[in-house]
Amino acid sequence: MKENWFEVIHEDKKSKARVGVLHTLHGDVFTPVFMPVGTQGTVKYLSNEELKAIGSQIILSNTYHLWLRPGENVIENAGGLQKFTNYNAPMLTDSGGFQVFSLASTRKINEEGVTFKNHLNGDLLFLSPEKSIQIQNKLGADIIMSFDECPAYPSEYDYLKNSVERTVRWAKRGKEVHQREDQALFGIVQGADKEELRKYSAEELVKIGFDGYSIGGTSVGEDKETMKKMVDYSVKYLPKNKPIYQMGIGSYDAIFEGVLRGVDMFDCVLPTRIARHGALMTSQGRINIRDKQYEYDLSPLDPECNCETCRNYTRSYLRHLYRVDEGLGKRLLSLHNLRFLLKLTEDMRKAILEDRFIEFKEEFFNKYNLNKINPKGF
Repeated sequence: MKENWFEVIHEDKKSKARVGVLHTLHGDVFTPVFMPVGTQGTVKYLSNEELKAIGSQIILSNTYHLWLRPGENVIENAGGLQKFTNYNAPMLTDSGGFQVFSLASTRKINEEGVTFKNHLNGDLLFLSPEKSIQIQNKLGADIIMSFDECPAYPSEYDYLKNSVERTVRWAKRGKEVHQREDQALFGIVQGADKEELRKYSAEELVKIGFDGYSIGGTSVGEDKETMKKMVDYSVKYLPKNKPIYQMGIGSYDAIFEGVLRGVDMFDCVLPTRIARHGALMTSQGRINIRDKQYEYDLSPLDPECNCETCRNYTRSYLRHLYRVDEGLGKRLLSLHNLRFLLKLTEDMRKAILEDRFIEFKEEFFNKYNLNKINPKGF
């Protein structure tokens, strides 16, 4: 990828927050950005047209799941992910490393890669740094990830040290087989809550040289203060002229804290997953649509939201759809939660350009009374 593929447009004068732009083959992406997750080539219940209508700039798909079904060769035959899914906008694929982490009970890790069981049929699979990159080259997303290990939190120091060192070696091997100049390749910083390991990971990855850098190993069970330290320990040693991506983050308090520290990109299944269980992010704080208090409530879900759901449907009707398990209800609730986060990052970019990100953050938290309404932060 060309060196000028990422530009920093403006840095907030009172924090590390910044507005940037990613120039990709399929269009520009302005940061800070939240990326909806389309695990299997689709964001659950939503069409590409709906995603674009709510302001989605880029979506993430999962290498592990697409490798299993339909297979990277099927997608390559269609001309890549964008043509296969008819999504004519930027896309990102992860490496499969987190899925390996989630299959911990069946995995065996060695220097060559990871052996684990297919969650669909129990067959043994092997994924290496080279294989992960080769699959992603065929998938054809604009941004791809190095293969890494995401250790459980907490883990013993010696295990973490060995894991970080191996992840760096894997990153180098993956870069050596990366063949597409139209794909940006990111290295992934690991090291849990140990600054010396985060420092080593970041500095070694920078020596190898990547188009951007991801912060891995956050939101895996640690408390909020520990997560902040993990981000601080990573950003501190990364170049300012490259995009920084904190993986697996979808709560609005964590997005605020990441942007405050200089993070540009975020993704998570959280907004769609909790929507399917009736939990909504609104300008009036978190609500759960299944609660009986909404049975006769004819007001919109969120009076300050301009999404299709809030413009056209009442809380009473949405509660009904949820209770009878209608697919339309899951679609409308998912659409709203995604629009809420996308609008939030739009507002963040505006505040940064006006050098008032700190004030905007304080206004947001005061308005939503976050700690009282929702101690979990979504």
